[in-house]
Order: sequence, then structure tokens, then C-alpha cells
Amino acid sequence: MTSRARSGAPSAPEPPSSQAPGTVRPGGRTARTRAAVRDAVLTGLVEHGYPGLTVEYVAEHSGVHKTTLYRRWGGVEGLVADALDLAGEDSWTPPDTGSLQGDLRALAQEIADTFGDPAGAAAPAAFIAAAFQSDRAAEALRGFYAERFARCAPLVARAVERGEAPAGTDPGALARAVSAPLFLRLFITREPVDAAAAGQAAEAALAATRAGVYASPA
Repeated sequence: MTSRARSGAPSAPEPPSSQAPGTVRPGGRTARTRAAVRDAVLTGLVEHGYPGLTVEYVAEHSGVHKTTLYRRWGGVEGLVADALDLAGEDSWTPPDTGSLQGDLRALAQEIADTFGDPAGAAAPAAFIAAAFQSDRAAEALRGFYAERFARCAPLVARAVERGEAPAGTDPGALARAVSAPLFLRLFITREPVDAAAAGQAAEAALAATRAGVYASPA
């Protein structure tokens, strides 16, 4: 969910849409505008948190007039939701190490590495915090992770083909099982997440998978 700042110029205001604010996906020339707005939203969330994020801040830091922001995104909730939507349009794929154990360990280590780096953790942590204060942000965050979990389907399919997981294993359930202990430490108990914690989470998820815990009932 991280991004690097990109410059963008404001585009001409678009006519009102019948779609809900923040659900319109601009294309063509406006892609740069959308990226600039997304970067401003991320910066604002990191610097001020969701309560301190304003349309005026996003306008100032994106170069997009606030009238356009209100017309296209509807307000702060729409801006945050679209920033999450855009963050989910990356090319991330789950690890492919040749074994389910290796894949789960690599997946857990990705989480540990991301949140162990203050710069890398700032944006995703800000989005998670926003989801506790905005229903719209929470809905967008659920969509982001649902899409992420769906990308883990090939990881599970490979494991089933190798006989490492039962047929019908739910990719989303497995991905949640790997990440849940780490997110508990990060956001609830505020404990450090290191390689040992990542490895333990992966091994626990692996054992549960082999036992058929995440397999759909026949």
C-alpha cells in the first residue's frame, strides 16, 4: 500500500456522475491527477491521521482544486476509499518458493519486513487506523484485503497439486491465518514482529492447513 510521490496537474472538472462519490475511476489524462491525489491522501494520513485529513490539505498538496475533489470524490471518505482502491491496483503476487512451507514463511516475512520498516509501515498503518474511524474506509480496507487474499489462490492451488494441502483449502482463510498473529502483535499488543514471530505464524498456519482446518466441507 505504499507509494512514491508523483507529480500531477489538475484536470478540468468533470460533470457530476450518477455513481457514488469516490467510486468513479478516472482514466486517460486524469490518471496522473488520481495518482497525485492518492499521494496527497497518503501523506496527509501519515502526517495528521484520519481526523486531521481535510479536502483543503489534499487540494494544496495535490495541485487539484478542492471543487474538483468534492465533485469527483465527494469528500474525505471518498478520497481515502479511492486511495485504497488505487493502492490495490499494483502487481503484487504471493511468493512461489516451491513448497507451501516456504511460501507461508515468505508471506509472513513480507509482513514483518513491511511493518518493521517505519517508512514502509506508515501508509498501511494509517489506512488501518482510518478504518476504525470511518465506515467507508473500513469497507475499502476490507475490499483491499479481500482482493489481496484472492491473489493467494495460485499459492494454494500449487500446494494442492503437490499434495501439501487438502483440496478445497480456502486461500483467504489461509492468508488470514498467517497474518492474524502478526497483526495482533502489531496493532493490539504492540509487540515487535521479528523473523521468529513470522516463522511461528507460518508454521502454525501450515500445521492447521495440513490438518484440513481451512478446507471447505465436502
